[in-house]
Amino acid sequence: MDQKFPYNHRDISWLAFNKRVLQEAQDKSVPLFERIKFLAIYSNNLDEFFRVRVAHHRNLIRLGKKDKKKYHLNSEDTLKQITKMVNKQQEEFSHIFEEEIIPELAKHKIHLRRRLELNEKQTLFIESYFNDHLLPFVQPVLLVKKKIRPFLNNAALYLVVQMRPKDTLDTNKNKYAILKIPSDHLPRFLPLPSPPDSHDLIMLDDIVRHNIKNLFPGYNIIDTFSVKLTRDAELYIDDEFSGNLLEKIKKSLSKRNVGPPSRFVYDRKMSKQILKYIKEALNLEGADLLKEGRYHNNFDFFSFPHFGMEHLRNTPLPPMKSMTFEYSKSIMSRMEKDDVLLFFPFHSYQYVVDLFNEAADDPNVTHIKIVQYRVARRSKIMEALMRAVKKGKQVTVFVEVKARFDEEANLRWAERLEKAGVRVLYSFPGLKVHCKIALITRTDDNLETTHYAYMSTGHFHEGTAKIYSDFGLFTTHKGICMEIARIFNFLESVKLPPKTFGHLMVGQFNLRSGIYELIDKEIKNAKAGKKAKIFLKLNSIEDEEMIQKLYDASQAGVQVKMIVRGICALVPGIKGISENISVISIVDRFLEHARIYMFYNEGDEKIYLSSADFMKRNLTYRIETAFPILNKNIKKEVRNLMNIQLSDNVKARIVDKDLKNEYKKSPDGINVRSQIETYYYLKRKEEKVASKYDKD
Repeated sequence: MDQKFPYNHRDISWLAFNKRVLQEAQDKSVPLFERIKFLAIYSNNLDEFFRVRVAHHRNLIRLGKKDKKKYHLNSEDTLKQITKMVNKQQEEFSHIFEEEIIPELAKHKIHLRRRLELNEKQTLFIESYFNDHLLPFVQPVLLVKKKIRPFLNNAALYLVVQMRPKDTLDTNKNKYAILKIPSDHLPRFLPLPSPPDSHDLIMLDDIVRHNIKNLFPGYNIIDTFSVKLTRDAELYIDDEFSGNLLEKIKKSLSKRNVGPPSRFVYDRKMSKQILKYIKEALNLEGADLLKEGRYHNNFDFFSFPHFGMEHLRNTPLPPMKSMTFEYSKSIMSRMEKDDVLLFFPFHSYQYVVDLFNEAADDPNVTHIKIVQYRVARRSKIMEALMRAVKKGKQVTVFVEVKARFDEEANLRWAERLEKAGVRVLYSFPGLKVHCKIALITRTDDNLETTHYAYMSTGHFHEGTAKIYSDFGLFTTHKGICMEIARIFNFLESVKLPPKTFGHLMVGQFNLRSGIYELIDKEIKNAKAGKKAKIFLKLNSIEDEEMIQKLYDASQAGVQVKMIVRGICALVPGIKGISENISVISIVDRFLEHARIYMFYNEGDEKIYLSSADFMKRNLTYRIETAFPILNKNIKKEVRNLMNIQLSDNVKARIVDKDLKNEYKKSPDGINVRSQIETYYYLKRKEEKVASKYDKD
């Protein structure tokens, strides 16, 4: 790390974030089934990380020496660090699961059995299950080096079988085979016939292990080891800046699951001899190999059965009603009076759905425009838009088909929308549209036109709205609505708007410069001896220019407080550089997803909510929006909510140069868990609003 410019590598910092997820699985105060869920989240995160980021480094390594030197690339060193950190975390994962989770399950009479632990009835059950359900899927293949090389599907589970002919004890005659564990077709966890008041279950892997002997008659099975191959998920669209981007994406998607290996995970108990044989038989490189425990694809823990034991899950926090909307004639009529801010998942997302349903059914609504980045599989918003077309409205949907791992779902929805008569716009070459905006136009009987805007820090996605922590602003502010209209005009015509943005900060136009201007003002005030403060809540910060600007602010005396969930390349607390910057990260039951920028501005505080993180991709290569909070009461509420988060000393970790993930401690012994405190803060607020309306 260069002391003149302290900087944590983005991928190393991301692994530190995923370690925070693993900490939740280890935290005994977290309900047992939620701990298992965090194991699944950790595993799912890591799988995507290898398919994207590690694959990226592997491709950089393949460049020539001149190119690496020219672009200052050191992917070999980065991969070594990644491997070291992941191996250590995988050992912790195995320990948490084997030594903590399984014994804790047993205390509640839930027993995860292995095949040698089964009674006669259970053994007969899994043998029957194998013959009835698994036999068509296992696909055993004998491995013969340089002659038979099976293709391993991306993220599929396999068992490597070590065996020997029954008529010999000669170890030189050992044979190897590989067969599939069909977890993509069948449940990973199978309940077994169990004694009263007990729940026995077995993993699909162990059912296959038990029945392997029937697949290889004439052989003694010596041992079995599970393996999994992860493949490069990047689309690698050549010449992204020309041609038919949509067709290129469609063609590339079909190649995603046949990409080169980015990770081959194997049971760490596998001998070096077997590993060497498998490596040669499957034509793998040493860098492909990573050790894990007995089981892989641990994101299947999402489907771990609960047996009706709700006391081992989180206490429900049902989304609350917005009394502001509940006591109003309609969503749109309430928006005409003043801005309304909702905070999901604490508030019900139904109000967003209701907005589009109202717009679809209102005969005076003429236009609906929306940007879709990620879409729910069963989207009531999309259904409302298709109904709106049938009722004569002009509906325009910009679909970003480059939303990684959502490309196929977005394409399917785009096709449905087009068939319904919706005007669908698709991605730009070389530019991703990541803003979360919608605009509804209504012309009343007196020919007066009103625009209704909805802007959010999160997706128009009814599913993620239940677990992502995001703000949504409903407004009819004329200036903001006109600027949103300019964004849509740009998306429709790809022509620069004739007017600049005065209220919004928009990626590709004034987002980066607008943030710089706000930071510079705080620097100027600090140098003049005035109070100067910045608060930032982000998912990630990696952009070097923005980090340098925040270092400049710190050196000028600006107090910078940050909450960063994931990647934090900025290094706080370095004397003479970033000593006035402090950073915490909160990982809890809901995914912290909102982006918030707050600037003291000599007491006339400026607050923006945004779709943009401080990543180079967000600030340089995307259409993003940062929208201001202009209502004084809403400003106060956002400030209060962020103060609650800054006070967190239960789920907040300190981000420092060593990435140790130490928990923030309570100075007075009073615990503050911000997500729980936020829920009850908003609940009290809604009760006050209801009381006021009842009195009126």
